[in-house]
Amino acid sequence: MHDVVIVGAGPVGLFLACELGLAGCSVLVLERDPEPHSPFKAKPLGMRGLSVASVEAFYRRGMLHQLLTASGVHDDPGADHDAHEPSALRGVGHFAGMVLDPALVDVAALPYRLPSPAMEVLLTHLESVETLLSGQASQLGVEIRHGVTVSAIAQNEESAVVRAGEHEYAARWVVGCDGGRSAVRGLAGFEFVGTEAQLTGYSMHVTVADSEELRSGINLTPTGIYLQPSEGHIGMMDFDGGAFERSQQPTRDHLQAVLRRVSGTDVTLSDVHLASTFTDRAMQTTTYRRGRVLLAGDAAHIHSPLGGQGLNTGIGDAMNLGWKLAATVHGYAPDGLLDTYTRERHPIGAAVLDWTRAQVAVMRPGPHGQAIQAVVRDLIGTRDGTTYMFERLSGASIRYDLGSEHPLVGRSAPDLHLENGTRLGDLMRDGRGVALDFSTGQCLRDSAMGWESRMRYAAGPAKNDLGLGAVLVRPDGVVAWAGDRTPDREAFERAAGHWFGGPEI
Repeated sequence: MHDVVIVGAGPVGLFLACELGLAGCSVLVLERDPEPHSPFKAKPLGMRGLSVASVEAFYRRGMLHQLLTASGVHDDPGADHDAHEPSALRGVGHFAGMVLDPALVDVAALPYRLPSPAMEVLLTHLESVETLLSGQASQLGVEIRHGVTVSAIAQNEESAVVRAGEHEYAARWVVGCDGGRSAVRGLAGFEFVGTEAQLTGYSMHVTVADSEELRSGINLTPTGIYLQPSEGHIGMMDFDGGAFERSQQPTRDHLQAVLRRVSGTDVTLSDVHLASTFTDRAMQTTTYRRGRVLLAGDAAHIHSPLGGQGLNTGIGDAMNLGWKLAATVHGYAPDGLLDTYTRERHPIGAAVLDWTRAQVAVMRPGPHGQAIQAVVRDLIGTRDGTTYMFERLSGASIRYDLGSEHPLVGRSAPDLHLENGTRLGDLMRDGRGVALDFSTGQCLRDSAMGWESRMRYAAGPAKNDLGLGAVLVRPDGVVAWAGDRTPDREAFERAAGHWFGGPEI
């Protein structure tokens, strides 16, 4: 029997598998598709944007350089960490097709931001991400099986059994990472609620006979939106009430008619190489756990791809769940730790659904939508407006309610840098938590040693300690506790026990 069976070998399932493998869990990944490679995962249709939070996750697990290389990025910002000041952002995305100006982001206003090897935004493609993660997972002892379709799930108080064809796979826990049409979600009886589609979206790789008819970049029009990130790669959204179902294969004539209507041109498609459809249905499960079955990524929440939030939210789910599930498997998780997964991540998913709904409302054709667009354009033309948008898109605004009034607790930890050259990100590669002690007397050393197998302890003055005396960082990079110049040992020990269980004997 495995510790965990993960259903779905996309980026979310593979990232979670790496987290669990890093913690020494026995993990089996089951994937329905017979082959890992697909033209829809490669360029151009497989292109995705990774947010700051997602790039930080790869950095904290020592995979950033490999990710940059696989994504074709040769200007590695980690080459000179301290020189990588975030004063000139490369790009910050868009809201409802209205592109944000990076120069308007007030970097100084961002909460606890420090220079980091992690880029602001990384444009990559699914194939490179999955290849990197599957290789990493295999090195950590994770078994990945393709061509396996799950048909039933049964569970009791001790374990769960996944049936696929003639085979049954037993595990202590099962996690569904099998996408928006999750089999696990339905088989385990999760309630899935939300709002229905307003539009049909299309992503296609085509040959355009008269490409000069179409503008490059993102184009918000009176009848919808279309974008052309590169020649022949076109996305568009048609406000048809979601009438064109994903199960239908879009023909050349249909795609051409929609593109003409949305773009307001007489453009001609001479050939269609690949095409897929989606909608803006915004749905979420009411909980991310039922007994010994959990959900992550699109299995737990679906929405339109506006703003590139889906993949990034899923990686955040995996980062949050991985260490908590591993602690539960190994038996040292404090009471209720696994339940904090839903408590922390469900509001994040709900906020993303509303974020995409708001964009659909703004883009809606007609005088009402255009009136809202005019207001939003004015707002994002200001420094405060663009900074707010960037905080939401990058993940910088995420803060879990961990019951502390300290403004850093619950946020993603800044990449604190000790004067001896040690960086917080480097200390997190093995998946343990980190206790950073900036006090001159290293007053937390003895206390931290009680959790040595679950956290790393590092002490010494920092290049920029942000006025702190010490911080306790969870394995997912979230600050669990922060102390002043003279850290309170008892407070530190309470926080460590709350998140890491009792100290070792």
